[in-house]
This record gives sequence, structure tokens and C-alpha cells, in this order.
Amino acid sequence: MSSTAASRLGPVRQTYARTADFPPIARAYTDVSQVVRESGLLARTRWFYGLVGTALALALGGCITGFILLGDSWFQLLIAGALGILFTQVAFLAHEAAHRQILKTGPANDTLALILGNGVVGMSYSWWATKHTRHHANPNRVGKDPDIDVDTISFLDTDAAQARGLRRAITRRQGRLFFPLLTLEGLNLHALAFRHLVGRDPVKNRGWEIALLLARFALIWTPVFIFLPIGMAFAFLGVQLAVFGVYMGASFAPNHKGMPVIDPDAKLDFFSKQVRTSRNVSGGWWATWLMGGLNYQVEHHLFPNMPRPHLAQARQIVREHCRTLDVPYTETTLWRSYAIVIAYLNRVGLAARDPFDCPVTATYRRV
Repeated sequence: MSSTAASRLGPVRQTYARTADFPPIARAYTDVSQVVRESGLLARTRWFYGLVGTALALALGGCITGFILLGDSWFQLLIAGALGILFTQVAFLAHEAAHRQILKTGPANDTLALILGNGVVGMSYSWWATKHTRHHANPNRVGKDPDIDVDTISFLDTDAAQARGLRRAITRRQGRLFFPLLTLEGLNLHALAFRHLVGRDPVKNRGWEIALLLARFALIWTPVFIFLPIGMAFAFLGVQLAVFGVYMGASFAPNHKGMPVIDPDAKLDFFSKQVRTSRNVSGGWWATWLMGGLNYQVEHHLFPNMPRPHLAQARQIVREHCRTLDVPYTETTLWRSYAIVIAYLNRVGLAARDPFDCPVTATYRRV
């Protein structure tokens, strides 16, 4: 079969980056981290997070006031959308606290992340911390990065090829369905939190996490169903969850999807592994506020405990270091990043299609 015919009939085997593709760079991370430390970019910026926390608290107060003043009105859906945005911004703060970016000590940051994550956002801090730690250790590495494990969406063509039933139908169109599916991500994150906390695996502070989650949902849902008609109350929660899910997914998706996927046996140095699998989003200060600093994904992966205000300065240092070492540094616009992600998901989804009996696609249909 010609290569042209193969491209029409089905996907080619997904190529995983191997050790030879990323030659080790001696002292690369040591050198760049020394410059970063000497520049004072790892110092805490409690003033910044104090301002952000105050702004979010005032915004929450404004939402509560608006909810009370509007009463029985469909304009309440605007409040619901605002809450979806607000909870995502609080999730960014919880993420930064978990990375020890905000307060001085580890236990203090853990406590803050627990309160914000469980008590405000409605996620399980222990579930997220375990998953996210594995991701940072091995971004885009097959079998080790939970962020590319199959869920509703397949990020590897081998997973797409094994999809059956409804998931197979979704996988075939997963690029086009990506943003619509994100409207359910907020509900999914809440469900995962409770599933994790009532499971059999050991969970530190299980009681506190459950108590915070229950208090959070009681404080939010009770007024909604008491003061609004039943239909409007469900619409309110639907809008809030949809906005939260889309905003969360749209903030995290550009970071690694469509970047090199690493072979499970590849041996890579830390600098190459983190830089080559991460994508920055350009835009400066507005992108930083919109994405909670996740737009500087390369720098965040190199220095996960670096406070948000210092990431822009670190970017200049890392870019220059990559230029000197001839290491690719990926940065693109937000809209271009979404186009890349959607194209990547569409390409992976081809493995779930079997319009012809082609040996290439047959390989992926074997279970």
C-alpha cells in the first residue's frame, strides 16, 4: 500500500520519542537553575497572592450580593457563569499552593491547597496532588503520565483503536467534540473527588476532605434550590458547571497535548524532558491572568515552585538557554494552541475508524 493510500485509509503508527531523539545535555538544568536562583526568581511573593486572594474574595462577595438582589430572575445565569470563572481562578491558586509557591512552609501550603481545592473548588486535593505529581515527573511519557491515560478522550492512537461502543463513537470525532465535552468536565471533577475519597485506597486527611466537600456543596447548592424555582436552579448549576469545566479544560489543554509523546523506556535528562514536552502560550500579562500562570508551562515544569509573577522573567532566561543549546522552545498563541490540540485529537481519533480493511488500521483493531 502506498503512503498516500495509507494516509487516506487510516492513521500510521504513532511515533514515540526515543532516547536518541533527545540527546542528553550535560549540566543544562544545573546551569539554568543557578541563574534563576541568583536572580531571586524563586523568592515568595506573598504580596501578590494577597492581592489575588483579596480580589477573588471581593468577587465572591459580589456574586453573593448579585444573587440576593436578582432574586427570581433568569439573569441569575450570569451569576452562575461568573461563579464558574471564579472557581477556576481559585483552582489556579490551589494549584500554586500545592506547588509551594504561596506560603513559606510546605504544611502551610498544603493546608491552603486543601481549603481552596476541597472547600471552594470542590475537588479532592489528595487525588489531584497524586495525579499531578506523576504528571510533572514524566510529562507525556507513555504509561507514566496520567494526563495522557485514556478517559472519555484518547490521547494515544493505541487507546483510540481499542475504544468500543459509545466511547468509540466519541473517539472518532473527539477533536470536534473536545470543547463540547469540556462542559461536563466540572461535573466529572466533582465525581472523581467523591469516588477517590470513598474508595479503599489510603487517603491522608480523608475526613477533612470529605467534610470540606460536603460543606462546600451544601453552602452553594442549598441557597440555589431554596431561593430559585426548581428549573432555574438546575439551569443555574448547569451553567456554573459548564463554564467551570470549559475554563479549566481550556486552560490546561494547551500545555502538552500535541507535543512529543515519550517512549516508556526512553532515558532523558530533566531539562530536555520538561522543555521538549511543554508548550507556552504567548500574550504576556493578560494570558497570565487568564490561565493562572499556566501559559508559562515550560518554566513551570522546570521550576514548579516558582511564584506566578516571576515566570515571565524566567522565560527570558530559559529561552536564551535553549537558544544557546539549540533546544526547541515551543510557544504559540492561545488560538493556535487550540487548533494544534484539536488537530492532534482528530489525528489520534482516526485509529478508531475502520472504513476499510487496511492492514495499517487492522493493527490497531486488535484487542
